[in-house]
Amino acid sequence: MKALGALKEYKVVGCCLSTLKSHMPPLYQMCIFTPNHMVAKALLVFRISTEEDEVIKHLYSGQVFEKSPLCEKNFDIWLCSDSCILYHGYWDPIMAGIVTQCYQDMGARQSVHEHSIQIMKVEEIEEGKCCLLAIKQFLNFKIKFLLPHLVLWLQRKLCFPIKRLNTQRPPESRRR
Repeated sequence: MKALGALKEYKVVGCCLSTLKSHMPPLYQMCIFTPNHMVAKALLVFRISTEEDEVIKHLYSGQVFEKSPLCEKNFDIWLCSDSCILYHGYWDPIMAGIVTQCYQDMGARQSVHEHSIQIMKVEEIEEGKCCLLAIKQFLNFKIKFLLPHLVLWLQRKLCFPIKRLNTQRPPESRRR
């Protein structure tokens, strides 16, 4: 799967077709982060068909929206990449934005391809349980960011005068 643009969270439900062995086949439900709903359906069919050699029927797919997308939250992501388990912490208002950040971060810092990343768990955590220093520094509400390019006009002291030099004589001392 290519991580094109912002990923969205989809809930996909499917089942195998009924056979003589099982008249009531079990339902399979997945939460998948993909760019669109067609990729989410295809991933559900691919994952179930690798486990069981049966025909898969798609029942439902819908996008999952955040309950409060305007407030910042802390998220932890556990992911498996090339047979090693990694843990990352992120700070964003929506969960899909966190997963997009994670894919971009893993591709940039560790040169990991999108198809080799498997997200195991994404969990929202409280402020007190955050253990990464890069996230803890933003939890202080009294934090102030300096604006390096903002210089007030009254605080600036000029090195050179702005006033243009007058090289002419005053009008009364001129000769006619």
